[in-house]
Amino acid sequence: MALRSTVYKADLHIADNDRGYYASHAVTVARHPSETDERMMVRILAYALFTTAEEDLAFGRGLSDTEEPDLWRRDLTGHILQWFETGLPDERRILKACGRADEVVVLAYGRNTGIWWQNVRGKLARAHKLRACALSVDGTAALATLAARNMDLHFNIQDATVFVSSDTDTASVTLEPLEA
Repeated sequence: MALRSTVYKADLHIADNDRGYYASHAVTVARHPSETDERMMVRILAYALFTTAEEDLAFGRGLSDTEEPDLWRRDLTGHILQWFETGLPDERRILKACGRADEVVVLAYGRNTGIWWQNVRGKLARAHKLRACALSVDGTAALATLAARNMDLHFNIQDATVFVSSDTDTASVTLEPLEA
């Protein structure tokens, strides 16, 4: 018998000073049994960083469906406007996403981000639709400690730094652009 996903609910209060976006969103995230708290929280962070007033950003099926991204934004016809990947995806997956979407965003995290980027950077040089960022290792580890079945998270985004607070703790994640 296969294990089922665990449902997490989060109230996100976003103050993005860089974009001038201030809003609250209630999201439901299905956490795959093999997914870590860190990966799930990075997906929620990606939602906070890229959501808009149109609320057309949606979580994909993630680990249970390899043909869908972690998050994506589609228009009313189903055309993929933005494709979001978290972690250290394979360069073939990124190139395939670049062929299907208008823009691809990768939020790389983990201790091996530098090594991963050195290995895929040359292969992704022709991916003009790609925007990649490395998340701070300590920041994503601290972000993982905020995971709970019901979360009330406050995101303050300014100058490529995201300050996240909850009732229990805080985390600070910095984003460093990766250049091909």
